[in-house]
Amino acid sequence: MLALLAGCSAPAKLYSPQEDFGSVATYSRLFDAAPAQTCEAARRALLSQGYIINTHLAEMVEGRKNFQPEANAHLQMMIRVVCVPESANGKVSLGFVTALQDQYTLKKTNNSASVGVGGVGSLSLPLLASDEAMIKVGRETITSDVFYDSFFDLVKRYLVMGELPVQ
Repeated sequence: MLALLAGCSAPAKLYSPQEDFGSVATYSRLFDAAPAQTCEAARRALLSQGYIINTHLAEMVEGRKNFQPEANAHLQMMIRVVCVPESANGKVSLGFVTALQDQYTLKKTNNSASVGVGGVGSLSLPLLASDEAMIKVGRETITSDVFYDSFFDLVKRYLVMGELPVQ
């Protein structure tokens, strides 16, 4: 009986069941370049795909891009790249990439007007006008290996295209 009660009082897991720290390198790759060169190549890769660069530091770059797949839906992608040295001489770097996707939908709200009538109370009448607003309905980290592989391939192409300046 005590064992059964002890099992019931075990703390609940607060992390997502999809979270599993493994050795799979979905979000990182090694590059034969200094961290600043790797992040510059990542910045150019993002720019080439229509991303707006929000942050650009020597060892971190972040970009955003908006999509509208349907009239009442909106998506926003945010990609962050962090570049760190992986060798003692600084000529090899590790690039970490995370992509987040925010989902928005159009929400309509009807307006109403209240009219106070002395001695009787108030009367609420619906108006024909309505307000529309985009509201966030979800956020998720992109976990697709294919997505990250294509991004890393593009970064490598920019590294190979020529010497990028070390900042």
